[in-house]
Amino acid sequence: MNTRPDRPLRLGTRRSKLAMSQSGHVAEAVRAVTGRAVELVEITTYGDVSREHLSQIGGTGVFVTALREALVRGEVDFAVHSLKDLPTAQPDDLVIAAMPKREDARDALVARDGLTFEQLPDGARIGTGSPRRTSQLHAYANSLGKRIETVAIRGNVDTRIGFVRSGELDAVVLAAAGLNRIGRGDEATDLLAVDNVLPAPGQGALAVECLASDTALIAALGELDDPHTRAAVTAERSLLAALEAGCSAPVGALADLLADGQIVNEMRLRGVVGTLDGSTLVQLSTTGPVPQSYDEAMALGRELADEMLAKGAAGLMGERSL
Repeated sequence: MNTRPDRPLRLGTRRSKLAMSQSGHVAEAVRAVTGRAVELVEITTYGDVSREHLSQIGGTGVFVTALREALVRGEVDFAVHSLKDLPTAQPDDLVIAAMPKREDARDALVARDGLTFEQLPDGARIGTGSPRRTSQLHAYANSLGKRIETVAIRGNVDTRIGFVRSGELDAVVLAAAGLNRIGRGDEATDLLAVDNVLPAPGQGALAVECLASDTALIAALGELDDPHTRAAVTAERSLLAALEAGCSAPVGALADLLADGQIVNEMRLRGVVGTLDGSTLVQLSTTGPVPQSYDEAMALGRELADEMLAKGAAGLMGERSL
């Protein structure tokens, strides 16, 4: 490692309660595999301080850039990101050394009076800052013969759930993984089945990133890597990249590992793109052998994206037309 073995490893993290919790779990695991002390270095990102909606301030990279700059400047040794916050293009001088085992990838509903999504009244007001969730929630409501109103919100978990507790909103939708990681999973009143709402590509997974030149640290962090998680999220992010969409576009994707008994032998990749009102969705899936390499996982995502584009996905994203 480029670092002296007698000093603590410095882990760069966002300051939010969720980010600190995620990073704390990774720090414990890194201590266990390296025998080194790990200290958290809190870094404020533009996405944390801006109150604008993500689509207006640049989408995915706004939570990541400051952490990556600290890595390149040598202020931290490695950083922990929510994988869905990472842009799909990887900088040459940085490497994702580990993707630990994924948490629950689903979206969670936190609703008043313990209601599930299907029990929400017609016209219910649901808070989310995500176009992907907005699109699919409207489609889900349409399938139940009712309508909902989606309200654009931002903020940390406390802020979002506060809109429900105060009666301002009937429900909010958050990542189940985030609630679980801060010990608040029991506040979810419904976990949205992926058949109804596909998560963001990489949702529930973490990325542990360091300098590409730090081979010893890469090897140590690699002990935390879960190959099935890496194969799944690589395929999902390949689909996203091939659709030429950032996180401001309503793209959902999930790769499931399909087991025959105890043997995992196939991967199913599902993708969805839709209009914001949920009136039109392009939703397709493909199943194949579990990718054994980065290139195979990337190919799986690209193939499904090509099929979705052929079915008219580009025109739905409002990003561009073919």
